[in-house]
Amino acid sequence: MEKKFDLDQLKKSYESLQEKYELPPFKSLNEEFHIEKIAESETEFILREIRICITEKFFNYIRFIESILNPSESPMFVFAITKTLGIKEREKLIELYKKLAKVDIDLIELDLEYSEEKEAKSIREYYPMWQEIKKDFIEIVNVIKKNWDNKIEDKGKSYFG
Repeated sequence: MEKKFDLDQLKKSYESLQEKYELPPFKSLNEEFHIEKIAESETEFILREIRICITEKFFNYIRFIESILNPSESPMFVFAITKTLGIKEREKLIELYKKLAKVDIDLIELDLEYSEEKEAKSIREYYPMWQEIKKDFIEIVNVIKKNWDNKIEDKGKSYFG
């Protein structure tokens, strides 16, 4: 009979790792990175699985930034977004991209050589980094929303542009 790795068990397992490595609270990581999905399968490598959840979020945002900064093959929706952004927002996106690209390189190293200590260190570093990145993204989203109606008009054309 297959043993189910449940959420309570995950929380208990994480709690001991949290104390050992001074990690953020489970609830905080779960709110930001949906780590409870790890409970769906049994694993001996909880910290790696948590880091993978963080990685997925970072990866999604780096691809979003790439599509805005280099929209040549992007959906028309992205072209509409680019019209709402000014130089300040583009510069902020470039800085965010640099941070996230560095994380991407670090994550490749973590994937190549497993170390529980390094996994814990990455979680300790990436959680507060996400808090800062998130603030910058919220500012950019607010600019997009504020400028959306002013910049996105049909102008007699059959596409956004």
